[in-house]
Amino acid sequence: MCGLVGFLGGPLSHSERDGEALLQRMADTIIHRGPDDAGYWCDIDHRIGFGHRRLSVVDLSPAGHQPKHSACGRYVIAFNGEIYNHLELRSELEKHSQHFFDKEKRQRWEGHSDTETLLAAFAYWGVDETLKRTVGMFAIALWDKTEHRLHLIRDRLGEKPLYYGWTNGSFVFGSELKAIVRYPSFANEISRESLCLYLRHCYVPAPYSIYKNIFKLEPGCHLSLSLEDAVSPPVEVLRAPLMSGGLTLRRWWSLYDAVVEGASNPISDEKEAIESLESQLRLSIRQQSIADVPLGAFLSGGVDSSTIVALMQAEAKTPVQTFTIGFDNPSYNEAVYASAVAKHLGTEHNEVYLSPADALGVIPKLPHLYDEPFADSSQIPTYLVCAQARQRVTVALSGDAGDELFGGYNRYLLVPGSWDKFNSLPHPLRKMLANALLCVSTQGWDKINALVDGLLPERFKFSMLGDKLHKMAARLKTIQDVDDLYYSLVSEWTRPEDIVLGAKEPVSLLTRRTDWPALPDVEQRMMYLDAMTYLPDDILCKVDRAAMGVSLETRVPFLDHRVVELAWRLPLRMKIRDGQGKWALRQVLYKYVPRELIERPKQGFGLPLGDWLRGPLRDWAETLLEESRLKREAFFYPGPIRTRWQEHLSGKRNWEHSLWGVLMFQAWLENNQ
Repeated sequence: MCGLVGFLGGPLSHSERDGEALLQRMADTIIHRGPDDAGYWCDIDHRIGFGHRRLSVVDLSPAGHQPKHSACGRYVIAFNGEIYNHLELRSELEKHSQHFFDKEKRQRWEGHSDTETLLAAFAYWGVDETLKRTVGMFAIALWDKTEHRLHLIRDRLGEKPLYYGWTNGSFVFGSELKAIVRYPSFANEISRESLCLYLRHCYVPAPYSIYKNIFKLEPGCHLSLSLEDAVSPPVEVLRAPLMSGGLTLRRWWSLYDAVVEGASNPISDEKEAIESLESQLRLSIRQQSIADVPLGAFLSGGVDSSTIVALMQAEAKTPVQTFTIGFDNPSYNEAVYASAVAKHLGTEHNEVYLSPADALGVIPKLPHLYDEPFADSSQIPTYLVCAQARQRVTVALSGDAGDELFGGYNRYLLVPGSWDKFNSLPHPLRKMLANALLCVSTQGWDKINALVDGLLPERFKFSMLGDKLHKMAARLKTIQDVDDLYYSLVSEWTRPEDIVLGAKEPVSLLTRRTDWPALPDVEQRMMYLDAMTYLPDDILCKVDRAAMGVSLETRVPFLDHRVVELAWRLPLRMKIRDGQGKWALRQVLYKYVPRELIERPKQGFGLPLGDWLRGPLRDWAETLLEESRLKREAFFYPGPIRTRWQEHLSGKRNWEHSLWGVLMFQAWLENNQ
């Protein structure tokens, strides 16, 4: 795992040494992504430069150094990621001996890195065919010396980040925004339109970034441009497919197509589905367990991480290193469940209980770690568990994406049934019901939930019930259909234009219904939209920045594209059944772990953030939300923010998530002024 930076065009001196010094300044901002090695390459004649920071995971020798030139001399690459099937690709390439052996039939390979394999594949098969053959996660910058074109490529599901854009007549790119901001005379304005989207979702969705004219390359996309295209952006927002002059932006792999293909070719036999899923997951885990450094896995004790660890241990010859974090507050503590699963599987389990002070100590690091506003509060425990794991391993497998692929989120259960009930009511009665739900405080609903908890079946048990009921009730007054209901549940501020000064909220995939595949069930539509938005822009971003912040590589076996494509061949009844998600995945897991160790209400990976904002974080938050400060900075209307802050402090409402979004922007702004 690594980090890359670069530029194309713009003012440069006639010295390659000066160009490399600039690249070093950019790359030094992301040294955490690659503390083991650094490399720089610059071609002054074509005004192109790459910088690279390396975390050595496969081939620890100097043969893995980047930027790297192809043996044929045509390509230069800066690569972040892992190609899990690169040994198979290398074997295929070696069959063409005239290309990959010298006259004495000696191999021309310098080492055994996947970077070298990837370059050889580009040289032999070309870019498009090579991408089709890859299994992996990656962000790639590739310079074609023959055509004088730059290619930026991101993996299918968005595991690895890649930002790009235009500033002061230059085209710049990098693994993180902080590297781009280091480019000389960077002065791009904060995008108020992106700020609207951020307040709604607590993350900035691709292709937007927090800065004007700087974008995220969307998952599965390939951007290609020449020096002539590096002067200024062709349109306001770049979204595939796009052709403008010599610039092209296209999807080289499409989840939309995978969903449509899966729906047209479903697996009807349950036994076949379970066996295929187990087999494909074991293959994915087997390939992702290849490393020249110590490897482990995160384990929360839930379905997703337990499945990954169970199959990982089944493939391993020695106990797998597993990691979890515990908290003293039982409402947020999953460590006891993880410990039971680890004991059953026989892993070498590492467990640390952390105090509120440990978690609070992470908060000052967040604006730099997540170098654009990011407000998923589980970023805090995620960082802590990554820091814990890094003490023993360099690579950790995670169970992310199981929810999106197999129907695990509570909203997949709540939305269809809730809409059926509410849609039968006239709109005035719906408003009355919403007001009635809001009359009871979130704490009141939680107390009621605790009283009846022992009387309810498992499928009706939810953590933080009061917060969920209030969130739903507040939106019932305005929703028009079931897709509106879903949209409301993934929105924290439902009218961000009323919060951000001088801004109009732009369209996004969640509002462009014409771009959605024609799926008959709302559950499937929610899973698709979550996989396109929430998964790459929140979940994967959160894990990437937290892990790379401590120089830890994370791998996500569920995001092997063959697993994804198989998951979309499973009918909805094999995902959600009897009021419970992940049916097929559970059947695989129960072969290895007794169901009584797994069955419990979905908890998530959270913190008592609402209580902290009323307690140890109150002074910090008050400083950032001070009315005079908000007026002076002139990004927000103070009134709505101050109202929510006072309601939260009084206990009348729990506004922890929407307030956290504002606070994380304020902290980021303070860090970047």
